[in-house]
Amino acid sequence: MADFAAEVRRLMTERGMSLRALAKAASYDPSYLSKVLSGHKPSSPYLAARLDDALGAGGAIRDAAQQPLPRRAHKASAPGRKPSGAVEALQVAMAGDPAGPDIGADGLAELVQHYAHTLAVSPSPAIYGELLSARSFAGTLLGRSAPRQRPDLTVTAGWLSSLLAISAADLGDHAAAVIWCADTERRGRDASYPDLLGWAALTRSLIAWYQGDPLASAAASRRGQAGGQPGSVAHAKLAAQEMRCRAMLGDAAGMAGARRRAADAMTRLGPPTPAASVYSVPRAEDPPYTATSLLLAGRYAEAAQMTRQIIEVAYRPQARAPQDQPTNYARTLLILALAAAGLGDLDQAVTAGTAALDCGRVVWPTMYWPASSTKPWPAASPEPRLQRTSAPATSTRARASPCQPRPPSRARTADERRRTDP
Repeated sequence: MADFAAEVRRLMTERGMSLRALAKAASYDPSYLSKVLSGHKPSSPYLAARLDDALGAGGAIRDAAQQPLPRRAHKASAPGRKPSGAVEALQVAMAGDPAGPDIGADGLAELVQHYAHTLAVSPSPAIYGELLSARSFAGTLLGRSAPRQRPDLTVTAGWLSSLLAISAADLGDHAAAVIWCADTERRGRDASYPDLLGWAALTRSLIAWYQGDPLASAAASRRGQAGGQPGSVAHAKLAAQEMRCRAMLGDAAGMAGARRRAADAMTRLGPPTPAASVYSVPRAEDPPYTATSLLLAGRYAEAAQMTRQIIEVAYRPQARAPQDQPTNYARTLLILALAAAGLGDLDQAVTAGTAALDCGRVVWPTMYWPASSTKPWPAASPEPRLQRTSAPATSTRARASPCQPRPPSRARTADERRRTDP
């Protein structure tokens, strides 16, 4: 029996039909059909029937689609993924040393701190592979000893899985993110380390949020607060995330209650860390996501005022060009643009939006307005959608900020490259 893709191509040649013409006749997207025929997307009985009718195949394509696909040659016979430079360095340092396992565990703990900072100031595509290599090496070390004998290594593996969950969610690979969340939770339970459970809960909550389900996100935040560690950064951010969800749902009382819990959690935090990290939170008068929550609640003037303050205090746009700003700068500008649009100040909205698009770093998903929401969006502004905002990485243009002009960029310290959650 002929192979499905080969049979389709044979009939296309016989009929003199191009891929685009076939896709149009079958009412399918040409790029999707191309991926099906090249084996990158699965076929379906419905697609096979449509193609059979479009090509007048008399059932030949339907029959071919029912045959098992030829197995691809696996790449497993080739050498495995090359370890990252950091893992290679660890392997060399461990070689021949009786204290090798301790050297490996200490080195991986150092990498957790390194990647927690790097992920806060750099796009995820540049980091995910290195994180995967480090987590794989942690798994190798764990396999050489019982988890109960090395709880420190179990915790480190949990942190690496947490970083992978955050990075995968940032990249939009939510399936991989939830797998890494589950592993983070497992390591946290094995080592009796509740902070890992809190960060996994926050990542799950953010996944639901960016999938457009604020109710599920709020529920995940509440579960995380109940099972997490009070006084931790994760606990504070979980309460802040619930506040944002309640604002999206139009629950003013719930938003106010979550804001109070988040503010209380912020007061219980220890001294701030000197460097930016995905596991740190900027110390400000208001919890993270407050400006976003005010925006979603329709309190545009308060949202605009708070966002301007964040821009001036945390980002200092007069001191550096937009492409030198940390990843959340563009997101903060977009919130200012939407708040200005809500106030009817279209000039400010356009200026802030243009400045956001001029940033040189890909930012995390920003805003959405689900179709099921009963809250009206101001007529003066376009309906926001879930999207990522970026500009070409090679851009070196410095444009005026929505606040004031700034001189050319200068080198920044690690403390200045701060991720701020408006």
